[in-house]
Amino acid sequence: MTSKTVAELLSQEVTLQEVTIKGWVRTFRAKRFIALNDGSTINNIQCVVDFENFDEATLKRITTGAAIHVTGDLVESQGKGQSVEIVVKTLEILGDSDPETYPIQPKKHSFEFLRENAHLRTRTNTFSAVMRLRSSLSFAVHKYFNENGFNYMHTPIITGSDAEGAGEMFKVTNLDAKNPPLNEDGSVNYKEDFFGKETNLTVSGQLEAETYAMSLGKVYTFGPTFRAENSNTSRHLAEFWMIEPEVAFMDLAGNMDLAEDFMKSVLSYVLEHNKEDLEFLDKRLADEDKTKPQAERSAMGLVEKIKFVVDNNFKRVSYTEAIDILKSSKPNKKKKFNYIIEEWGADLQSEHERFLVEKHFKCPVILFDYPANIKAFYMRLNEDGKTVRAMDILFPGIGEMVGGSQREERLDVLKEKMKALDIDEEELWWYLDLRKYGSAVHSGFGLGFERLVMFATGMSNIRDVIPFPRTPQNAEF
Repeated sequence: MTSKTVAELLSQEVTLQEVTIKGWVRTFRAKRFIALNDGSTINNIQCVVDFENFDEATLKRITTGAAIHVTGDLVESQGKGQSVEIVVKTLEILGDSDPETYPIQPKKHSFEFLRENAHLRTRTNTFSAVMRLRSSLSFAVHKYFNENGFNYMHTPIITGSDAEGAGEMFKVTNLDAKNPPLNEDGSVNYKEDFFGKETNLTVSGQLEAETYAMSLGKVYTFGPTFRAENSNTSRHLAEFWMIEPEVAFMDLAGNMDLAEDFMKSVLSYVLEHNKEDLEFLDKRLADEDKTKPQAERSAMGLVEKIKFVVDNNFKRVSYTEAIDILKSSKPNKKKKFNYIIEEWGADLQSEHERFLVEKHFKCPVILFDYPANIKAFYMRLNEDGKTVRAMDILFPGIGEMVGGSQREERLDVLKEKMKALDIDEEELWWYLDLRKYGSAVHSGFGLGFERLVMFATGMSNIRDVIPFPRTPQNAEF
């Protein structure tokens, strides 16, 4: 007999049939009722044991965390909380779980404790829901691009360039750490290293994706990226995943259209396919909010927040207009912002971005035409010489979600910008070549996947939306 999943059995309408199922015991009470879960759904299926027909030694082994194989009749449930249950005929213990040492007991655990047991934390409802949503979002990303004519591109993980000047990078080397070869000036001679030059783990696949966009037209990357920033905040990881589409012959307006359509599509997908997980996480967030002071509570519930993005047109506002709105806003005038906006050119903080979305426009916002000096070198300079064709998408509760731009396609302008920022032309000769041979308007954006998962799950710490977080002083598992 083929083993069924819990999700399959709970969705069945036909009862009085013999079924077989394998899973992990969540609870076993009164030596009679097993709550069994196999990861296919947030819901457990109840297995009812007639303990008089089973020997005591077997019953003692039915403990939280144990893996078991059950065969029995699927019947209408007599109790509340489930439509069907299994009346157990045979039960086999596949793997024991010592109740004295098993860390994931049926009680409330702190997220910090669960991070220390990340190999087992998906046995809890919260983390199984989060990781199923992560999986669905990942599928929705590929589905969207596939259906819209994009080619999936795997960009290098090992790179010789720092795409964004984004700060510390992880070095990749096989030189002897204690006795590396040195140049005459005492610096490390990387010509003797494996790649014959200094290399790092990538912070972005964007520059390489641009090269393929300029031949394949529409491409996207979705892969791991790395930053050696010594930051222990709830929004930073050393290893994370980035989604980066690049499109030839597309200007900033087209880029904004693509990003808005993409975000609505992937979030609509989980609203449709992960209802039970979202309902559970929505309730979890509401319960958590009740323990916070009024001022720190979420303005919207989780599902409400996702629908807010899916159902509203994104408001497009220039950076200059946004600065004027913020300068004259009540929180700015009354010095309620932690960072007071005083003049044009200020780098917006999360509190400013959330004010624009949640309080002023009451819809997702796309800010565009940022000051050139606070954005990356590859962004197209506007005719005013002060701003670039950059755009950021701002969401409720989180601030910036997407960052992108029309790329600088003019060779002379790009060279000038690189020179001003002391970026070596020889390092990026291939990137400059794109501007020599058939250059054209092109655009793209980047989206940190974990930030999207945080938004869709309501989790407040980025370490709780990736299977095994990599952070300063922590590379466990």
